Amino acid sequence: MNDPIRILVVDDEAPARAALRRMLSDDPEVEVVGCCADGKSALAALKISAPEVLFLDVRMPGLDGFEVMRAAGSRPPRVVFVTAHAGHALEAFDAEAVDYVLKPFDDDRFARALSRAKAAARADRTMALAARLSAEAGGRAPAEPGHLERLVVPDREGMRVVPVAEIDWIEAQDYYVEVHIGTRSYLLRRSLKVLEERLDPRRFARVHRSAIVNVARIQSIRPASHGERHLLLRDGTQLKLSRMYRDRLTELL
Repeated sequence: MNDPIRILVVDDEAPARAALRRMLSDDPEVEVVGCCADGKSALAALKISAPEVLFLDVRMPGLDGFEVMRAAGSRPPRVVFVTAHAGHALEAFDAEAVDYVLKPFDDDRFARALSRAKAAARADRTMALAARLSAEAGGRAPAEPGHLERLVVPDREGMRVVPVAEIDWIEAQDYYVEVHIGTRSYLLRRSLKVLEERLDPRRFARVHRSAIVNVARIQSIRPASHGERHLLLRDGTQLKLSRMYRDRLTELL
């Protein structure tokens, strides 16, 4: 568990590869197991060196960074995108990248990205160890984590990364969803059904055809007319609780 975290650098520009290798070599907790100049050689290196983290460029000849991620198998390494192109941030976080670092970057920004990557790799090690111990004990291995941990939403300054735990509730708006966080809300081009499938069902519940609620934000359930129920959230928001979803919510509460 205390072995250095194995990192593979993938960038088609030699100066960028050299700079990343130099910055990573300053950290005794990581080991650079290789540097690749294109996606094809990166896939070959994945099989040989089994890195836990990729520092990966987006635009490269042949396979781009996202194609490398998709071709890496069912359990790919954690990915930090390092790129000069800002336009792929939403796609990167939808692919559950650990971070998205824009060139040129300073030492502090790189340090934050590396810290996140190390934390993610250590969490993967812990999950793998728990699964192995469970299997050895004859139990069932825990399911691989697959629920969303954060969303990238557009705001006035560009894009904002929000932990899903901060979400109060989510509302369907035609081809969009409106994500409510405190006094602010954000439109995201995604269907409510697709988002529901990615959220942890122990923390988020559909309460109406057009609404999903963070269960931790529910303050009370109140009777309404004709046997209906209303939810009161901690911020004062009142939502209708559909009979179709009432039993499921009761189980969670």
